[in-house]
Amino acid sequence: MRRYLLTGAPGAGKTTVLGLLAAAGHTVIPEAATDLIEAAQAAGDDAPWERPDFTERTAALQRDRQIAANTRPGPVQWFDRSPVCALALARFTGTPVGPVLTAELDRIKAEAVYRPTAFLFDLLGFIEATAVRRIGIDEARRFEHVHVDAYTEHGYTLVRIPALAPAERLAALLAHTANDTP
Repeated sequence: MRRYLLTGAPGAGKTTVLGLLAAAGHTVIPEAATDLIEAAQAAGDDAPWERPDFTERTAALQRDRQIAANTRPGPVQWFDRSPVCALALARFTGTPVGPVLTAELDRIKAEAVYRPTAFLFDLLGFIEATAVRRIGIDEARRFEHVHVDAYTEHGYTLVRIPALAPAERLAALLAHTANDTP
């Protein structure tokens, strides 16, 4: 199984390209944090990412989704973020790294769960604010650097996907993975 990671700051366009992959029939695993935020906001918690257990819950959901994806067909899977992104979020927000996230980081390394190359989507130069995404462009740039540091520290090689039109980004992503074999 080839499991590819897409990462980057909020608003960089990862989800748009993942939508194109899904529309083309690829197996795509959605971002855990966004789903947790949307569910919490629907229940009346306006800013769940401010809770000290948010990265722990994110890591747990990422783990559960990755393990469940093992039963999905096809030799390739595309993941919108990983536990390394949860680590970057913990560092960016100053939240302690708890035992769930620590264990998940250890597991994905020991089991070589994801391909050693991760795809970092460059920022588009602007951020569209949403109820879930409340970050400005300057913060997003800082957050991008935290992602780079976290992925590099955990042994990943980052391939930058430049700020292009979604179809061009998809083509760049597929070109980088075309000759990758398990």
